[in-house]
Amino acid sequence: MKVVVIGAGVAGLGIGWKLAKAGADVTVLERAQPGSGATGASAGMIAATAELGDATTPDAIFAKRANALWPAFVEEVEAQSGLSIGFKRNGSLMVMMKRGEPANAHGRDSDVSSIDAAKARALEPLLAEGVAGALWAPKEAVVDTHALARALAAAFERAGGKLQLNETAVVIECDGVRVKGVRTPFHFYEADAYILAAGAWTSRLEGLPPEAIPPVVPIKGEIIVLSPPAGAALPTHTVWGNEIYLVPRGEHLLVGATAEQVGFDTAKTQAALLWLRRQSAGLMPALRDWELAEHWAGLRPASPDGLPILGQAALEGLYVASGQYRNGILFAPAVADVLCRLVLERVTDMPAFDPRRFKGSQACTPGAIVETAHRAPEGHPEYQPWLIGF
Repeated sequence: MKVVVIGAGVAGLGIGWKLAKAGADVTVLERAQPGSGATGASAGMIAATAELGDATTPDAIFAKRANALWPAFVEEVEAQSGLSIGFKRNGSLMVMMKRGEPANAHGRDSDVSSIDAAKARALEPLLAEGVAGALWAPKEAVVDTHALARALAAAFERAGGKLQLNETAVVIECDGVRVKGVRTPFHFYEADAYILAAGAWTSRLEGLPPEAIPPVVPIKGEIIVLSPPAGAALPTHTVWGNEIYLVPRGEHLLVGATAEQVGFDTAKTQAALLWLRRQSAGLMPALRDWELAEHWAGLRPASPDGLPILGQAALEGLYVASGQYRNGILFAPAVADVLCRLVLERVTDMPAFDPRRFKGSQACTPGAIVETAHRAPEGHPEYQPWLIGF
């Protein structure tokens, strides 16, 4: 079977790699470099509990399924690529800044425990003295997303896949019933199956009829990176609290993230920088004096109902793997498995994510994607970007 995948983020590369291992002839088209979209911009949390608690919604069930696949996924990617992806079970500490503050996780998860403020500060001594307590999920993990993209690209090519970089898919040509091919500035690609895994750009390809366009919109997120002063130790766990998260990576600390629906604007803003710095200092006062090392913005792919868009599209031969929003890294192994089985075996077990649940190209409204807080105008001292994990 011949397959063309559009997009070399964690979803596109994971799917392409699985298909190539199964014997398919796979070409991945990427407009830039591997992981240059939401994959590279994300902090790399594999945190089903911190993100979704013990909910029983389709995305929460899928998150737990994906979480269980990660250890084997890591082992296989690293073995086949020869590269480390920086996977680490460092645990998630979900801090309550004041008593009565709601938490995502509850008592039904035996891997999560409620701890008092003293135990929370024993785990992370930099925490503010006034914290009320925390939930502790020791099995949650992180991955270096840049290393992950490099390793997946290498594993994919070693499995026989063809990775076409700096080659943008411009038009999907179809006859109204099925896809005939994908045109780039350099070539026309024909295949038996075509997979849209272009992240926030999934709905931007020309040529599709309205009913086949995945209703994906970009949600901008900004992250800052802090460097500790000489002699200061980084937090050792992923810390969630005060409307942000802190993720240690190498010698730096990632602080994220904002969420705004502003189209394809990826400009960094001073307002987001100041907000992230203020919130991080409120959670860990010592961070006020840490040096700013980096600041970036990326675009997450969101759907109108907040659920992933995975499966057969309204055109024969066309499949979609998008809409993962803030859980693209977490979902990656399960997304690869679902799409591989669907393309090769015509089997799916995730009807809630079916792309055909939308009638035509539906515009997303901010309220359909994120809960918005009161927002003062940008530049006002009370300005606060929407907060959501990347």
